Amino acid sequence: MDKRPHALVTGASSGIGAAIVERLLRDGWRVTGISRRPVRFDHPAFAHLALDLNEVDAIARAVAGLAPTALVHAAGLLKVGPLGSLDHDDGAAMWRLHVDVAGRLADALAPILPQGGRIVFIGSRTASGAAGRGQYAATKAALVAMARSWASELAPRGITVNVVAPAATQTPMLKDPMRANVAPKLPPIGRFIQPEEVAAAVAFLLSDEAAAITGQQLVICGGSSL
Repeated sequence: MDKRPHALVTGASSGIGAAIVERLLRDGWRVTGISRRPVRFDHPAFAHLALDLNEVDAIARAVAGLAPTALVHAAGLLKVGPLGSLDHDDGAAMWRLHVDVAGRLADALAPILPQGGRIVFIGSRTASGAAGRGQYAATKAALVAMARSWASELAPRGITVNVVAPAATQTPMLKDPMRANVAPKLPPIGRFIQPEEVAAAVAFLLSDEAAAITGQQLVICGGSSL
């Protein structure tokens, strides 16, 4: 029987999700990565679960039978727009992927997580509000509320629930032409956050050393919040 810790990671095909998969594999985890697109990891401890998370009714069935020790929801979508020109379909899509999917995954997996299990959501510094990103910010703020609520529920079982919230991160999302009218802001440190830095924070929150940290939002902003 494989006794390595087992993480289920969404958004595994690129960006922050891919960086998290790489970091956890390097740290000795067994990882199941969820994405629509094929992934490039050639590692004996990695398994790919092809799943379109927009098909929310299929999520519980797709993860049934898995027995992870940790859930990391990193899949994300960014659509921007100021008041007066909001695209409500875009808003609904972000809510579905960020909030509804997080809820369905946690609802399916939390009851079977072992003592000391871990849940981490990838949020955003913009959860506190950002011009032109209101719909996106609202979904990321909801993740914080859910994490704090579920952290309280799961604390008696030693299961922690936290949010890692980066500022603008060097991922394909940063270069999306659809956000041209709302450009990403360069953090005061003079560069964008790197996916590997986010992955390192996630790895720490999944570790035994972070067992007393729960219901928290760790902001990785390069000084943007100052």
